[in-house]
Amino acid sequence: MMFEANEPNASWSSRKRISGEEIGERLDSVRVLKEDALELYEIAKDKATGEHYLHYAYVHRNLAAIPAGPDAGQEESFHHLMPLESDEVLGLLFGEAPYDYPAHWSKPFLRNGPEGDYVWFDPGYAAAEAEHEAIGRDIAEQLALFKQAGDVSEQKVRELLERLNRGDSEKK
Repeated sequence: MMFEANEPNASWSSRKRISGEEIGERLDSVRVLKEDALELYEIAKDKATGEHYLHYAYVHRNLAAIPAGPDAGQEESFHHLMPLESDEVLGLLFGEAPYDYPAHWSKPFLRNGPEGDYVWFDPGYAAAEAEHEAIGRDIAEQLALFKQAGDVSEQKVRELLERLNRGDSEKK
């Protein structure tokens, strides 16, 4: 059955923002994978849609608050929900799939914020950012070598630009 995004039982994948209250009402724990004083990993199921999620919860102690301020040392808990396919659920249930955050969280997932609502977060931006930084470092290195050589003739500038363009097209 297909749900509309504005229906109360719609898949969370079709929505941008979901209240923490709704998630609390619809999410059931299937199996705890790991639990200690600071972290929880569990497989959870949305009762309304049957969709499974890897639920990661952790406790953060706010040590950066102004010393002796009202929030100093206060604990906050945060939650992440990564959608799972059937094969992924089975892999986790049988202990065959790694699930540690952030190493194995490479696809978009829901995470909560200070207001309690959950929003989608795509960790893929970090990989793209790292790639762009590497390209920038490469360009800076080639420019430094060009300057060291001291020959700024039109021909040498053209060669530098061709090398940079070749490197750019190889990375696409």
